[in-house]
Amino acid sequence: MKRNASAHWEGGLKDGKGTVSTESGVLSGTQYSFSTRFESGKGTNPEELIAAAHAGCFSMALSHGLAQAGFTPRRVHTVAKVHLEKTADGFGIPRIDLQTDADVPGISEDVFRQQAETAKKNCPVSKLFKGAEITLNARLVR
Repeated sequence: MKRNASAHWEGGLKDGKGTVSTESGVLSGTQYSFSTRFESGKGTNPEELIAAAHAGCFSMALSHGLAQAGFTPRRVHTVAKVHLEKTADGFGIPRIDLQTDADVPGISEDVFRQQAETAKKNCPVSKLFKGAEITLNARLVR
């Protein structure tokens, strides 16, 4: 299985601009630029897209793990915070913080936390970013 996205950029780093599009059409010519990445410009940026991908992947993995363990969640909501930081040799992503809230009937706190840690470790996007520290704050809500 392959998924495709494309980016088009014109100009230099600070004065240039670009668009990103996905094969599905969900993103189509979506603007990104230096100001959307490093300032508060209107549009998206690679880190925001990474955060969306990681939050979505983790939520699906947690939901699957919970169901496999016999606990069907009513809801899983995850926020991913991607940290872009300047380093000696440029910029890097040293850490991604995942914060998830889940409503899971009948599950104990210990089993929930175990399932959340397993999802953090095994979702494909987490595996992709294994060079970055990935933190998790999982909260079971009732």
